[in-house]
Amino acid sequence: MGFKIHEADWSTHEADLLAVRVAVFVEEQGVPLALEHDEHDAGALHVMAISDRGSLIGTARMLDNGHIGRMAVLRDQRGRGVGTALLQRLLRIAAGRKQRSVFLHAQCSAIPFYERLGFVAEGRVFLDAGIEHRAMVRALTGGQDWPG
Repeated sequence: MGFKIHEADWSTHEADLLAVRVAVFVEEQGVPLALEHDEHDAGALHVMAISDRGSLIGTARMLDNGHIGRMAVLRDQRGRGVGTALLQRLLRIAAGRKQRSVFLHAQCSAIPFYERLGFVAEGRVFLDAGIEHRAMVRALTGGQDWPG
């Protein structure tokens, strides 16, 4: 695989997690820096992808209400299953917490990725940080109903 997924403690890994998110969202996609870090980070569950060489290559978070977000994989690491592995870890955690569903706000260009992992788009397209998004939801039953 070339990487491993770990849970991340925000207080320990904040700078590294933000560095990946800034590289993807701020530098690559033009999201204003002020919108990247919010009041939910400290209380969220964070996961991170660490390469075999020890560098952080991806991250995502989940809030207590099942809202998955801030999923970012460095550009040169995409297409290797990093995003899928991050999302699958969050799905397993949510199922272990006996959550009935999880949800996210997907950039429209990423909808097919999330659909492959069982998410269903709902509602209309909306702008978030100037980028078109759509709400998506994923039901969880029995803790073993996701691909992979």
